[in-house]
Amino acid sequence: MMLWFFLAVFLISGMLLFWVLWPFMSIIVLAGVITSAFQPVYRYLGRLFNPYVSSFITCLLLFLILFVPIAISVGALSREAYGLYQIGKNSAIQDQISSVIENSRVIEKTNQVLSRFNIQLTGEELNRTVSEMGKAMGLFLYEQASAVASNIASFLFYFFFMLMIVFYFFIDGDRLIQFFLDLSPLPHEQDVMLIRQFHNMAGAILIGNGLSGLIQGVMGGIAFAVFGLKSPILWGVVMSFMAFVPIFGTGVILIPTIIYLYLADRIGAAIFFMIFYIVTFGSVEYGLKPRLVGHQVNMHSLLVFLSIIGGLNMFGILGIIYGPLVVAMFLTLTEIYRTNYQNIGVIGDIQ
Repeated sequence: MMLWFFLAVFLISGMLLFWVLWPFMSIIVLAGVITSAFQPVYRYLGRLFNPYVSSFITCLLLFLILFVPIAISVGALSREAYGLYQIGKNSAIQDQISSVIENSRVIEKTNQVLSRFNIQLTGEELNRTVSEMGKAMGLFLYEQASAVASNIASFLFYFFFMLMIVFYFFIDGDRLIQFFLDLSPLPHEQDVMLIRQFHNMAGAILIGNGLSGLIQGVMGGIAFAVFGLKSPILWGVVMSFMAFVPIFGTGVILIPTIIYLYLADRIGAAIFFMIFYIVTFGSVEYGLKPRLVGHQVNMHSLLVFLSIIGGLNMFGILGIIYGPLVVAMFLTLTEIYRTNYQNIGVIGDIQ
């Protein structure tokens, strides 16, 4: 009786604690991911300084790596996104696409193929579709950038709040992990497997995907600027995020760009962007990223793609991080179950 009473009180207190921490849960999880990914930097500095100094220097590096680029780019991103929205709203995209279509006779050529399926495409439909896509994307990005720019005080608070959590996670993270290991009813090796998978996935997302996305976004933005394409900063940021998504990656932006340049009779630029896409995507995805991440994170590309899309739908922009983490934890638990508990006789022995 006393045990059941204790368990009820313990469960209620745990639920209340979760309720209190829920408004900050997203920041706490993000802080845990960042701490796990930058743990090697902290441990290296730990050889030279005491834990508090090492943690402070690592957090200062995080400030320079994360906050400064966001603060610099958010203004330009907001302006370019709003410009794209206005272009779509004022039908400027339609006029530009109309000119390209008329010069290349693309509608006529396309309808020759589609006629076999009793489908006919008109220039007006294509114009309207492209214009609406540009307007929708511009408005979405403008709203996201404006939310940061107009609520700078809130952004600063949450960013430095996250850095404070990271600061103490570096110092007391091992003790916190050991505390949860002591509470966990699972065998020690299974707890270690879950923690290792979290650490590996955090490194894959922030170090592997983050750095490769940054490289592709910066190079793509520079290429857009060099060839006189509009909104290079905006499209560079979009390519950085799209680089997180496997299968398609930056091709979501670069392939339509190649088609547009080809139709606009800029053949040299189209060939350059085709080579640029093949070289950057291939070298980063199959050269740089495996070296950064290693082969610890074994997850099918389609599953990664679905986890990112689903994460974006549920959690917003942070879904790029949370989606793969949720799937990775589930797959790890599935492996633990398959290895240790699938046999009913084993479960009977445990009970």
